Amino acid sequence: MVQDLERAGIRSGHVLAAMGSVPREAFVPAAVRADAYGDHALPIGHGQTISQPYVVARMLEALDLQGDERVLDVGTGSGYVAALLGELAEDVVSIERVPELAATASTVLQALGSANVRVVVGDGSRGWLEAAPYDAIMVAAAGPEVPASLLAQLAPGGRLVMPVGDDSAQDLLLLHRTDDGALERRCLGLVRFVPLVGSEGWTGPN
Repeated sequence: MVQDLERAGIRSGHVLAAMGSVPREAFVPAAVRADAYGDHALPIGHGQTISQPYVVARMLEALDLQGDERVLDVGTGSGYVAALLGELAEDVVSIERVPELAATASTVLQALGSANVRVVVGDGSRGWLEAAPYDAIMVAAAGPEVPASLLAQLAPGGRLVMPVGDDSAQDLLLLHRTDDGALERRCLGLVRFVPLVGSEGWTGPN
């Protein structure tokens, strides 16, 4: 998988090392475990998926983590991205709206020794104010726009990456908050994610 990511254009040695060390098969159901390293999304139950490895790597690379950041992971799902973020940053809060997924992810993360990752249950579109501000925010679900609450919880100098659009087309956006508070925005390409359901996302499946 790591070699495939390199061939696809992923250049960050830190991201490639993290993706080589975190066992993706530990985060997928037994029925699809044989396909754990294929470059595509896989179902994890409750209408959710574990994202395509290349897209995950692209998002992680865009965040440009140096190892000392506090990160918010929106949409824990299987916990795979949270585990990767735990390898790349100092402290990770991962928020999931489905309690069953949060519980399963917590169990796997604990078993793998991801001590710097905390999974909480809540409305990810509103972030997690208790631990804000965050140096980086990674959103693994698509909303109609970037939620105001997430922008408010992004620290000066921080980066946020999130898919924005409807269920037919989404832009993967990278937002960088400059030290003076301005927001710089860049599109990283077209993607397709499950909807961000919440008070500042979609109220239900779009």
